[in-house]
Amino acid sequence: MTRADLTKQPHDVAAMFDNVAEGYDRTNAVATMGLEKLYWRPATLAAIAPRKGMKILDLAAGTGASSINLREAGAEVVSCDFSVGMLRVGKRRHPELDLVAGDALRLPFADETFDVVTISWALRNVNDVGAALQEMLRVTRPGGRLVVLEQSHPTWKPFRVVYLEYMMRAVPAVAKVVSTNPEAYEYLAESTRAWLPQEPLARAIEGAGWTRVQWRNLTGGLVAIHRAVKAS
Repeated sequence: MTRADLTKQPHDVAAMFDNVAEGYDRTNAVATMGLEKLYWRPATLAAIAPRKGMKILDLAAGTGASSINLREAGAEVVSCDFSVGMLRVGKRRHPELDLVAGDALRLPFADETFDVVTISWALRNVNDVGAALQEMLRVTRPGGRLVVLEQSHPTWKPFRVVYLEYMMRAVPAVAKVVSTNPEAYEYLAESTRAWLPQEPLARAIEGAGWTRVQWRNLTGGLVAIHRAVKAS
């Protein structure tokens, strides 16, 4: 079965997500004990604050689980992902979505196209985070915003230790039961463990040219929402 490794080679990561596309949303719901759907995605939706007339790029949109909520709020949404397998599943489930195949390091959009760029649980999967953040900045209009939802580092050390053990052991075990490609979830657990804590990620966002960077911890820092603005 296909899985990526921590070098995050684009072809390997895309192939891995192609293989898990059909059951990806179901596996995530089980592995996160429902928190993704009940709390984390709604909190991200509130941070984006979509409204009619707003143009939003949902990057690494996968099957469109977040895009559909943005569209229902009245925004004009472009759902972009480099996994064609994920996009195929998304198109079948949500034929009304505007789905585009594209790489976060070379976005197929003109400069200053979007009011908001958002990416959920995928920034850690690119092999050049700074370059991806610069690309997101390029396609955002002056005064536009960035909203990043990502796995993070729990703020209470004892909880952090328990959580990392859960990610490394329990998530792959759950995936063996509910996923067609459990090896992929070994990579996802490893990438979570190796990912940037909240403050270093904020510095990386600032280093890419974004301003007014801030973050909000959810569930004790299990995940965090980072927000930033493109200078006018």
